[in-house]
Amino acid sequence: MQQSENTGEEEATVDVRFTDLPNALIACKVPEDLFNEGDLKASFEALFRSFDPEVQFQYFKSFQRVRISFSDALAAAEARLRLHKTDFNGKEMRLYFAQSVHIGSPRLEPPKPDKQFLISPPASPPVGWEQSQDATPVINYDLLCAISKLGPGDKYELHTATPTTPSVVVHVCEDERGDSSAPDDSDQDDKPRPPRPKIVQTRRPDYAPGVEQ
Repeated sequence: MQQSENTGEEEATVDVRFTDLPNALIACKVPEDLFNEGDLKASFEALFRSFDPEVQFQYFKSFQRVRISFSDALAAAEARLRLHKTDFNGKEMRLYFAQSVHIGSPRLEPPKPDKQFLISPPASPPVGWEQSQDATPVINYDLLCAISKLGPGDKYELHTATPTTPSVVVHVCEDERGDSSAPDDSDQDDKPRPPRPKIVQTRRPDYAPGVEQ
């Protein structure tokens, strides 16, 4: 009883191994006449039909290769074992297993909806999103009052220096005439303003015709 159970386990293991093998071969270094002559092509296919009657062939003339697809991985392994590096029409034929590429689903999957709201323009805002209100601008009236009381050449310290940060000081520009005291608005209204300088236009030079040669 134990011997039959062991035999069943060994057969199951063998089936798994052969299932993992690819069921296609790539024939390299085949004769160039194989792609043109029908009789040579029939004799070539007969070599592999002895292992699997349902075998299929794809010929790639530009690469000088032939893909042989079997219905069973065991038949592909046996054909490779017996026909690899054998002579065919005076040329050594080499057989290699074709690598199978698994790309998952044959259809293109849509992107995950994690960050779709960042696409411009968004289809709809994410759940729980609310529009933020614009903050009210902060106006420091104390700073404006202190600066209004300053005269030309005075300064006002906004931020005192610390061991890690510099101080911030506002300096008022001095008068263009060099007066240290700023006149009041009433004095400026009483004094006549100097006339604006007149812009003198540059005279165009006289036209002197050139001498024709």
